[in-house]
Amino acid sequence: MTISQQLRRGADRLRARTAEARARADARALPAAPTAPAADGATVAVPESAVPEMHVHVEEKNSVYDQAVPDGLHVAAAWGWRVIVVAIMAAGIAYALAYLSEVTIPLLVAVLLTALLLPVTKRLHSWGVNLGLATAITVLGGIAVIAGVLYLIVSSIVSQSSTLGTNVTTGFKQLSNWLQNGPLHVSATYFNPDEWVTRITSWVTASQDTITTYAAEIGSSVGHFLAGTALTLFSLFYFLHNGREIFTFCMRFFPRRSRRRVDGAALNGWQSLSSYVRATIVVALADGLGVLIAALIIGVPAAPALAALVFIGAFVPIVGAFVSGFVAVLVALVALGWVQALFMLGAIIVVMQVEGHLLQPFLLGRAVKLHPLAVLLAIAIGIILGGIVGALFAVPMLAFVKTFVQHLSDDVPEPSTNQVAR
Repeated sequence: MTISQQLRRGADRLRARTAEARARADARALPAAPTAPAADGATVAVPESAVPEMHVHVEEKNSVYDQAVPDGLHVAAAWGWRVIVVAIMAAGIAYALAYLSEVTIPLLVAVLLTALLLPVTKRLHSWGVNLGLATAITVLGGIAVIAGVLYLIVSSIVSQSSTLGTNVTTGFKQLSNWLQNGPLHVSATYFNPDEWVTRITSWVTASQDTITTYAAEIGSSVGHFLAGTALTLFSLFYFLHNGREIFTFCMRFFPRRSRRRVDGAALNGWQSLSSYVRATIVVALADGLGVLIAALIIGVPAAPALAALVFIGAFVPIVGAFVSGFVAVLVALVALGWVQALFMLGAIIVVMQVEGHLLQPFLLGRAVKLHPLAVLLAIAIGIILGGIVGALFAVPMLAFVKTFVQHLSDDVPEPSTNQVAR
């Protein structure tokens, strides 16, 4: 036997011994099969299926501490951190919108105008007009209507400026006489024109820097207003022309499984928003027409301008038309006297009662059902967050969000069948 054969045989023996030792170690590690005594005294192996299973529960300290906390506190904590996260997210969105207000406000105005004018564009397109041409006609027609209303307001003010100036002067003299000779006994120096001219001249001389700063701010505000108007018109044109394509692109940010539900909820919210805007236009027209008729009957100067102011204020529900109507009362007080002012106040109250008990329940109630308390709270929060602009957009946003959330909650899929339960 050669040396190579001897080495090979020794290696085989070593492998065999190693495998045998490993098998013995595995056998000692395995538990012995359960046995049971037989009738003749021998032992019989019991199958593993007949042995009851043993479950070992290792209890951690955290689970013991969790059991010491009441269930109500568990639920409150779970709700608490989620509410905090949602509040932080909402605050972040509000801060971003406020920081970009020069862009967001024109876009929101364009959205409201789109909700108002989109039916006109669709009707023109259904009559065979090209979509781009129909959009241009709608936008230019809206601009022409606004320009015509502004021209009527300015022309009415200019035509009655002399009469209004005379009435204001007469009313101011009557007020000053009453303050001097009435129960208040105000000093006559407060009503001396020369004294007021001297005071105003001194204030202008001492506040030139402040006036310059205010003038620069006013010029900047005018520039921002013109830029916002241009952005609103461009956004309005593209929203009317291909708003659906823009929204379809925005839907890509949502998961695929929820796009259909979000799209349906958004369409329902858009219908509610459109109905709300159209109903608000009708209510505002009724308020302005009522104030115009009352002002013409009483003889209040610049009645069309006052009616236009009430029309604009009526876009803020419940409180807008009432607050703007007080301007008509003040004009009547200064120009005509307190008797005509009381009649004007009575006419404003009648118009508000017709709006609150007839127009809003009949028109706005059909458009979207919003509780008056929810409307007031939305207006208050809008004023706190965005001033007059916030009050203008608060209720339309509430109408959209209410319908959007309601549609999503009524359109929840069943977890077991993955089918929508309605």
